[in-house]
Amino acid sequence: MCVDSDRNESILKATSIVYQGVSHYSCMCHIWTNIRVKLKKGHLQLNELYFATAGSYTLYEFNEKMSKIEEIDPRVKSYLYDIGYHRWSRVHVTVNRTWTMTSNIAESLNAVTKDARELPIFDLLEYMRTLLERWTKEKLLKAKGTFTFLGYKFNKELEKNSTLSQKLRVRASRDHIHIVIDGVKRYIICLESKKCSYGQFQLDELPCAHALAALRHMNET
Repeated sequence: MCVDSDRNESILKATSIVYQGVSHYSCMCHIWTNIRVKLKKGHLQLNELYFATAGSYTLYEFNEKMSKIEEIDPRVKSYLYDIGYHRWSRVHVTVNRTWTMTSNIAESLNAVTKDARELPIFDLLEYMRTLLERWTKEKLLKAKGTFTFLGYKFNKELEKNSTLSQKLRVRASRDHIHIVIDGVKRYIICLESKKCSYGQFQLDELPCAHALAALRHMNET
């Protein structure tokens, strides 16, 4: 369990009291908004690079991208360092929050209840009750119309990984251990422990392109 917010001090203070010992992380989208407002330089170059850095699966990949950020604007690197890499970087966090890198869920709820918050408390609570009731019904109907073992979001990610796996070469080492070759890079996959040396398999808890390439190799041999 963890709390993901926009770095508001009041939220940090309240959650540290109510949820003692629970890790607190920062929404990477809010951090990017702050960078754009406070450090007005190289946004077009930094946008994609920053989000790729936040989503890096290995320290090597993270450090490589952070060096590129520093080349464009050293102030951005200093700003991100002061926040604490462990608060927004996937590879540095102590709690696996791979699928919750932003606070979009809270922002979506805030947006949809913006006008309702002007109502008296009883009417606000009733509005929230009916809203959640409607959302639950819609999600149930969507679930009944889904014919895969995974939800749409995860199934789409799996399909993307499957496509990426087609270009990879595999060399078996032992029954469950394979070497996956991607150009000049090599990754070790252990299907038994569900781990990849790249880190994506165990963090996403979903077969990555390397794992799918190894599985395909097993079926072919």
